[in-house]
Amino acid sequence: MEFKDYYKIMGVGRNATQDEIKRAYRQLARKYHPDVSKERDAEVRFKEVGEAYEALKDPEKRAAYDRLGAQWKNGQEFQPPPDWNEGFEFSGGGFTGQGQGHGGAEFSEFFEQLFGRAAAGGAGFTGRHHGRASGAGFHAQGADRHARVLIDLEDAYHGTTRTIVLHVPEMDAGGQVTVREQKLNVNIPQGVRAGQQIRLSGQGSPGIGQGRAGDLYLEIEFRPHAIYRVEQRDVLLDLPLAPWEAALGATVAVPTPGGGVELKIPPGSATGAKLRLKGRGIPGAKTTAVAGDFYVVLQIVLPPATDEAGKAVYLALAKQFGGFNPRAKLDAVPNEKPAAEMGTRQRATENKAASAEHRPGA
Repeated sequence: MEFKDYYKIMGVGRNATQDEIKRAYRQLARKYHPDVSKERDAEVRFKEVGEAYEALKDPEKRAAYDRLGAQWKNGQEFQPPPDWNEGFEFSGGGFTGQGQGHGGAEFSEFFEQLFGRAAAGGAGFTGRHHGRASGAGFHAQGADRHARVLIDLEDAYHGTTRTIVLHVPEMDAGGQVTVREQKLNVNIPQGVRAGQQIRLSGQGSPGIGQGRAGDLYLEIEFRPHAIYRVEQRDVLLDLPLAPWEAALGATVAVPTPGGGVELKIPPGSATGAKLRLKGRGIPGAKTTAVAGDFYVVLQIVLPPATDEAGKAVYLALAKQFGGFNPRAKLDAVPNEKPAAEMGTRQRATENKAASAEHRPGA
């Protein structure tokens, strides 16, 4: 997808104040409004400006967007890194919500990949307060805060305590968005899974008057792992096998996040076959005793034939198994012309077209 330089679209610098961004939006919205503008690309520009303003008017989104850096150019091919918004606070639908944008607006793939569709028109980093008036003044509970944090898969297996760094957007007296770091020691419970939230009571925004502070919700995601994949509570591993291990069977050492195991490979195993280790996925949390499973996906790896001795071995295999047809299932498909016949017809068509191109008057 293409990178969107929202500052360039708005015609402001990256150090613009929130008031300057608001003024720029008003001017551009009047200029490109489809009902009044005579510009040929007014509707497209109007949508671009609206999307840029949606990202930059909210200090939460702007602070996270700024983390991507200024080196990206408008229209450049872009894919956000998995940890681009780790520790940044968000409100409402957050950065990953689904649903329709604010006012029914539709945003680009770039915006939705970063913030999610439900993030449009959010409450902003100050959140909403719920309170009451009394003789002593106004009291309101502080807003809840949310942040996405990344943990290692092994943390979910064993449970641990991690120091989490949150990036809290704040507005200074000059209207500039600044980011304050906040460090918290967080208990990661055994059995936590991706998408689950850990609630830290009283760690949200402070209350007004005698109102209690809000809560902080940490949304858990796993860092990409070098060898494992995660599906809910199940964990998968691609296991490379030599051809003789798959054909004859073998016992091989297999790593799992909970410790290594010896796995018996059945004779005649094929690439893509799955072997299940029941209960060796992500452990069950305290509220449930159901643990996930660990799946080993077999992948046959061929030794390279880089020398004469290696080539001789493959030639011997070809001679030994001369009657073996790995494409037997393809040949059994009805109403399909053999590949050789199709190739002959295609070449004949190409030759006929080439002759027509060189014929006088063609």
